[in-house]
Amino acid sequence: MVKIEESWSRYLGEEFNKPYFANLAKAVHEEYRRGTCYPPGELVFNAFNLCPFDEVKVVIIGQDPYHGPGQAMGLSFSVPEGVSMPPSLINIFKEIEADLGKPMPPNGDLTRWAKQGVLLLNATLTVRAHEANSHQQLGWTTFTDAAIKALNDHKNGLVFMLWGRFAQGKKYLIDHNKHCILESVHPSPRSARLGGWFGNHHFSQCNAYLRERGEQEIAW
Repeated sequence: MVKIEESWSRYLGEEFNKPYFANLAKAVHEEYRRGTCYPPGELVFNAFNLCPFDEVKVVIIGQDPYHGPGQAMGLSFSVPEGVSMPPSLINIFKEIEADLGKPMPPNGDLTRWAKQGVLLLNATLTVRAHEANSHQQLGWTTFTDAAIKALNDHKNGLVFMLWGRFAQGKKYLIDHNKHCILESVHPSPRSARLGGWFGNHHFSQCNAYLRERGEQEIAW
């Protein structure tokens, strides 16, 4: 039985009973048994457990977890306190500083965002150590697409931040008449150098949209 926050289980419970999920669970279990994988097992569903379905206001879609020791914590782009910030996360904070005037924080733990209603969702929830995208074909995207679709169908006025081509590939799951979609290049150094990341003002735009709807802004 998958342990996932109760409000999510109401909308995703059927997924756990489908054949693809049984195959996925078996494959993931075997991967963790055979070698080092990330994040730790108890953090695989961390994004869902820290940000209940009923409280989601913003969705930030990543590709798969960090694959270095101690980095992955079940939240896209986030690393635990005490772990060096990856370049993409540094660029995220640089844009926040330029956009909102908030200085760079002392660490890259985004738990505080999740607790404010920011779903930090990786499309693939696990990865083999030192092998990016190594679990991409296991079936996770079927599950996480179902999560995005559930949010789209059952909520209104969410902000979806789609950074880079991969995240933008999820746009077909989102009704732009019901939700705010913000798109830009990925914050990775390579993409950011080509232009389009810095100055995208996604964080102020997000807060303006939430404010217009009478929602509490995110303290980025």
